[in-house]
Parts: sequence; structure tokens; C-alpha cells
Amino acid sequence: MSKIVLKAGEATVFSEGKDVTAAMPEIVIGAVDGPVGTAFANMMAQTKGHTAMFAVRDINQMVRPATMMVPKVTLKDALNIELFGGVVQAGVADGITDAVIEGIIPKDLVNDLCIIALLWIDPGCAKEANLDKADLYKNNYDAIKLALKRALNDEPSIDEIIANRHTIKHCMWEDSWNQK
Repeated sequence: MSKIVLKAGEATVFSEGKDVTAAMPEIVIGAVDGPVGTAFANMMAQTKGHTAMFAVRDINQMVRPATMMVPKVTLKDALNIELFGGVVQAGVADGITDAVIEGIIPKDLVNDLCIIALLWIDPGCAKEANLDKADLYKNNYDAIKLALKRALNDEPSIDEIIANRHTIKHCMWEDSWNQK
């Protein structure tokens, strides 16, 4: 069995000027007989608006390690659900497969591990007149591989986080108060 009990990782990949195609996976990867495996099995039930699905490359081609995809936002319409279960799913599944090919995920552990991937899809994605599906695919492909690499390499290290504590701030937080 795997010695990987639970590793967490995240990544953000976006294309300048194409906000709706941004990818921001947050993942846990771990042994099927550990806490990730238990959480994975418990996710087999559906929650309204947050449809969980396996990452598959195509019909009858579920990736290994088995991966549960869950949207971070409520999917309210068929078009966004179709994008999530199509373009996003394809990018994630291909990224995981290539992570195994490239040795990011050890090939000999693929049947002993499972992944839970919380995935972002912009709620306005389906309404975007000039949606670049190839860009949406590529961002999800790149982001899942980066999140897996970071998880399995414990990145960023606590030393890096401490070192940049006062030089990096959250990109969505414009503060005017004096940081502690």
C-alpha cells in the first residue's frame, strides 16, 4: 500500500485577459485505505449544484488514480455543467494521466491512491460570447499537474511561506490597513 496518507496542493493558472478560463484546483491525494479514500467514498452521493463525477478521459477511460471532481461553485445551468463535465473534465483527466507518465505520480501507486479535486469553473463561463475552450482545457490541464506536483513535493515549504509573509498578499485583497 501507499505511504502517501494525505497530501494537499493547489494551483492557479489563467490566461491574461481571459478570466473565465482560469483554473484553480485544490486537491488532496492519498491512500485509498486512508482518510482520502474514506472521503472519496463518502462523496459518491450527489449534492444539488455540486455534482461530483469521476475524471474520465472518455467513455470507459477513467483515470488512475481514481479522481473525484467537484465544482467549487454551484452549477446552475446545463451549459456550465456541460463545460465542467466536458472541457474541464478532459483537461483534468489528461493532466492526471500525463502526471503519471511524467513521474509526478508514481505509476506503481496509481491503484493505491485516489484524488479529490475541487475545481473552479467561472459561473459566467458558458455565457462568454468568445469562450476559448482550448484555453479552458489547457489551464485545467496545467493547473491539475501543478497542484499534484506541489502536493507530492510539499510545496510551498513552510520556510518559503514564512520568508514571503510580508512581501506577498492575496491577489483579491487590496488592504489599506497596516499589516501585522
